[in-house]
Amino acid sequence: MGNGIPHDKSDQLKQIESGLLPGEQIIAVYDAVGVGTGFLALTDKRVIIKDKSFVGKRVAITSVPYGKISAVSVVSNKSWAGAYFSSGTIAIHVGTQLYEVEFRGAEKTHHVHDVILHYSSQ
Repeated sequence: MGNGIPHDKSDQLKQIESGLLPGEQIIAVYDAVGVGTGFLALTDKRVIIKDKSFVGKRVAITSVPYGKISAVSVVSNKSWAGAYFSSGTIAIHVGTQLYEVEFRGAEKTHHVHDVILHYSSQ
């Protein structure tokens, strides 16, 4: 399993594989940096975010269907005159909720942004 699927850590990929819906396909699983989020996974049906920021060492795994995403943003400290995807942070807007995830490397941010944009606009 996991053959050819972009991912950072095998245990995160296995965790997503074990919770797939019938017929669901994994697109990528990226490790997050910073406080709170453990990883973000993309499937052909939803975005899955593992959040470790809950009090008492509790963990939440949140599934967001693409149809519920109202906007996706690239968060950057640089001016827009610089490189487009210079930041490694993505913000996913779901109603009044905002999920912000920081990645190692701008190419992962670019990939997550493009996949969400593609599936949420269908």
